[in-house]
This record gives sequence, structure tokens and C-alpha cells, in this order.
Amino acid sequence: MRPAIAARYGHFIGGRWTAPKRGGYGPTINPATEAILSEVAQGTPGDVDRAVAEARRAFGPWSRLPGAERGKYLFRIARLIQEKARELAVLESMNGGKPIRDSRDVDLPLVAAHFFYHAGWADKLAYAFPGRPPRPLGVCGQIIPWNFPLLMAAWKIAPALACGNTVVLKPAETTPLTALALAGLFQDAGLPPGVVNIVTGDGTTGAAIVAHPDVDKIAFTGSTEVGKQIARAVAPTGKRLTLELGGKAAHLVLDDAPLDQAVEGVVNGIYFNQGHVCCAGSRLLVQENVAAAFIKKLERRVRLLRVGDPLDKNTDVGAIHSREQLARIRGLIDSGVAEGARLHQAPCTLPSKGFWCAPSFFTGVTSSHRIAREEIFGPVLAVMTFRTPEEGLQRANNSPYGLSAGVWTDKGSRILKMAAGLRAGVVWANAYNKFDPASPFGGLKESGFGREGGVQGLAAYVSF
Repeated sequence: MRPAIAARYGHFIGGRWTAPKRGGYGPTINPATEAILSEVAQGTPGDVDRAVAEARRAFGPWSRLPGAERGKYLFRIARLIQEKARELAVLESMNGGKPIRDSRDVDLPLVAAHFFYHAGWADKLAYAFPGRPPRPLGVCGQIIPWNFPLLMAAWKIAPALACGNTVVLKPAETTPLTALALAGLFQDAGLPPGVVNIVTGDGTTGAAIVAHPDVDKIAFTGSTEVGKQIARAVAPTGKRLTLELGGKAAHLVLDDAPLDQAVEGVVNGIYFNQGHVCCAGSRLLVQENVAAAFIKKLERRVRLLRVGDPLDKNTDVGAIHSREQLARIRGLIDSGVAEGARLHQAPCTLPSKGFWCAPSFFTGVTSSHRIAREEIFGPVLAVMTFRTPEEGLQRANNSPYGLSAGVWTDKGSRILKMAAGLRAGVVWANAYNKFDPASPFGGLKESGFGREGGVQGLAAYVSF
């Protein structure tokens, strides 16, 4: 089912589609074909002013609405997402380049689940925080990235609305189409005007939201560099802030792990969504006595990955998000080769149009290599070894990031010991990239602070 895409999109402000004041429009493309899908408005400070004013006007009535009534709107939105899931999945793959299998089977079910989950909390907030009556914060400015446009919108909008807040959302300038489609579902659900406003544009639009004096809370998912800039801007203002930033996750395979199962987990951990995942398991640490066998199995498995048309349900690895991101990935691959690591790539023929990168991994990597230190945000894995579990923990924690980690072992006691020693906000055991709206997600160190999902995620949108 091909989605209906308008030739041009304005902002969604006060429940209506509005033209930009002075910013004009810019193209958004399909990274698999480089074809222009639509033109999208470039937000200005004036557009942000209008959106914030509408959100402030709507805040009083929305926050006073009984929780059960707010929950009804969220339930209605969740059901509409389920009804439109196939169309939304195709749109997500067309605008972002990810395989339709990922959009259809991972993203869209989770998007609906987050609205269902938070709909259930809307009238139970007093039970979430016993003895501390929660109050909504006010107007929430939310800035989301390009790798999971619709899912990140759900992660942020659903808890904000459940807690009685109103929202000004800015999707990534390159992948705004599913967030804008979500605005249409808000209209269909009868969501009161101004409760959610969507202003599209580049980083200057996001900066205007961060700087706006009538915004009470900022929630940002994106790069560590931009997150630091936002933290500096917000620090003197008293605004509430949550940041979910970059990562360089360690994936540890111990010598008693089921190797075939671990290979599948490692492949899913790094090549899912072309590696465009902040919690991607991009550093693989294998215990030395099983490393040779594991790498052999990994190489065989990577050779079988299918790269190509994101709308083909048999595709494993789709298109890289943009020309700029592809150039960064290639630059880091070149640095790995120049620094002496050995490059392994899937022997696939890449399409002539669009932005593509063969699934890759490096052996012979040391902790000083750029590919072991910097977030690549692409389908590139750095493989290293360790002798003892203690050394594995030390090497895994030797990073300024702390978003996620994975452990593969056959013994429950080892899982508990390794998980307790890892300095990461999320640790998966004998699995990877598993998400649930009831489970909090977030990082440590330069991977940010605050949590999204679960009761901890609700706490980010209330005061006491």
C-alpha cells in the first residue's frame, strides 16, 4: 500500500495546517532512490512563537481534563495507528531508507504500544507516585532524530500528553513525513487544537524551541555534540531537560555463550536499521578462546545479508539515511583500514542510485582506533578480544558513552555479575535491541540523562 504524500507540507499548529511565515520550503527525499518525496516547511522563530502560544493556550483545558478523558484520546490515537500501520510503515521506509520488515514488524507495533501504555497511565498517575501528587509541567519542546522518526515521536508525545502537558514537536528536517502523518491522525482522533503542534525545519528551528522563554521542558534525542549545546543553553533557565544521546555500545560474548545464537544477536545489534541506532552494539568484545570460531561464524552470516530496496520484504539492510551520513561512514571505514585493522565486507552489489554501504566489520582492532572510539552510526562493527570477564568489563566500560550493552553467556550468575559491572543505562542479556514501553530507556555519562518509558519516563513530565 503506497501512502498518500502531499506535494507540500506546512506546519501543524493549533490543530490546523499553516504555511511558514518566512522560512519557505525544502525537499525531503527517498534515500534509496534520491527522488524528492515532498517539500516541507522551514520553521522560523515566528513559527515557533505561534506553536508555543497555541500549546500554552491549550495547556489549561488539557491539564484540567480528567485523566480518564485524556486516556481516551490516547487510546483512540493508538487504534488509528494500528489501522494505518501498513501505510505508515511504507512511508517510514520511503523517507528513512530502513527495510520495510523493520518498519512493519518493529517500529509500528511499538508506536501503537507506547500510546496504549501511556493511555492506561493517564488516570493512574497518583498510583505511579504514591504520596506525591503529580502536576503537569506545561509546554514541552521535543526534538527528535532521523533514525526512528515515528517511534521517537511516540516515545515523547505519549507520556507528555498522559501527564497533562502540551507539546511543540520538531522532527528531523530529513525525515519529517511520518510525524506529519501522525498529525493527521491527531485530527482524526479529535485531539483538541494546540495540544500537539509540529514545526518542521533544521537545527535553527530546534534552537528556537530550546531558547523559547515559554517552554517549560525540553526533551532531545540526537547527537552528543548537539545535546551538550542544548544543556548549556537550558542550564541558566530552570527548564526541565532530558537528553538521550549517542552511544558506542559494547557487546560481550563469553566463552560459554551459545555461539550461533550470539552471532544472530550481534548481527541484529549492529546491522538493524543500517546501524542507525544510538544503542547499536558497535563494539564486539569476544573472549579470546572462542574468538576465532565466533569470527568465522560471523563472517559467514554477514555474507548472507541482503542489501537493497527497503520496500522489498526480503531486504535485511536498506539505504543509508543521507549522502552526508554515508560520507562520514566511509571516512571512518577508511580510517580503520589506514590504522591497520582488517576490513571484512559482505560481497554484495550495491544499487547505482541512492546511498548504500555494505555491511562491514573489522578485526585486529585496538582501543585506540577511531572505529573503536567514535560513534559511526552505520553498519560497521569493531571486533576486539579479551581474556577474562574482568578484562571484558574493563574494556567495555572504557568509553565516554554509556547508553547500552549486551552480554552473551550460558550462566545466569555470569549474566548478573557482568550486568552489574557494566556502566550502561540498558543491558540486554542473551538478546539485543529488545524494547517495551513499560521498560525505561536512557543512558549514563555522555549518552545523556533521564529515562523514556515506564514509570521513570512518566516522572520526566511531572512536578511534585
